[in-house]
Amino acid sequence: MKFYKAYNLCIASELQFPELIETEGEPDAIVRFGNIDDAIATQYESGKSFLGEIPEVGKFFIHSGREIVINTVPGVDEALIRTLLLGPVLCVLLRQRGLLVIHASCIDINNKGVAFMGGSGWGKSTLATAFHNHGYSVLTDDVLPIQLEGRQAIVFPAYPQFKVFPEALSSLGHDTKSLSPIYQNAPKLSYKFTRGFQQTPLPLQRIYVLDKGSEHAITKIQPQEAFVELVRHTRAMNLLTEKEFVTSHLHLCTQLIQSVSFCRFTRKPSLEDLPDLVKLVEDDIAQLTAQDDSRNVDQTSSSYSLATKD
Repeated sequence: MKFYKAYNLCIASELQFPELIETEGEPDAIVRFGNIDDAIATQYESGKSFLGEIPEVGKFFIHSGREIVINTVPGVDEALIRTLLLGPVLCVLLRQRGLLVIHASCIDINNKGVAFMGGSGWGKSTLATAFHNHGYSVLTDDVLPIQLEGRQAIVFPAYPQFKVFPEALSSLGHDTKSLSPIYQNAPKLSYKFTRGFQQTPLPLQRIYVLDKGSEHAITKIQPQEAFVELVRHTRAMNLLTEKEFVTSHLHLCTQLIQSVSFCRFTRKPSLEDLPDLVKLVEDDIAQLTAQDDSRNVDQTSSSYSLATKD
């Protein structure tokens, strides 16, 4: 087995993952090959196991947030297996471990996480790559695990790889001829990078809900709307349907809304405008940070006034 670091986990795996960073230590989760039949889930406690099958790929058994057993169809593309494991399969495992997992990319601005949430093809990876081009570090490209600690949301980094459409990479000045699809015949390319990967978990400051429109705009959204968007863009939502997971998920969504600010980020479908979008977010975060700093100063002043009166 080899040991890898991803999503704040030490993962021991019989399947090699060239996308991940190798590490050492006691494994938090194990990925192994094994036989899987319909009776295997009955050996484990109900609600803590998931047995799923992807046609023409294989079966996946995920237990208690600690073990993934894979039984693949002979001859299946190994890159496809890795893509599924690092995406939907690990999403189930992370949710079993009590994390809120959303469909979002995340970058580091001033040592805080700034996330772009949306469905497939909405521009999450393209935006993250554009910010990376401007010197910002990236935490995750597609799967965003969040741990709620009291009123603070902590983002766990994924691994240093973008999955981006060729035309988006070309518009950002990258040579796509040397890049390969993420798996055979996939529409997106695998762009691995060695610099600008934020490996340390960060507090999450803001989530932008991506949308398409006739102009670029960032607007605040109300908590009720943010809640609907979070549920809509939670990973593995249709897979873990037991009451325990649903109740926990709704509670985590409520906690996150109380901890992080949400805005709707509307953009025109124009790759040429990516530098303008970066600037728009930079200005918005600068304004948010100034407001937070002012609020902290006011709270400090109030505390000092009360102390002097006492």
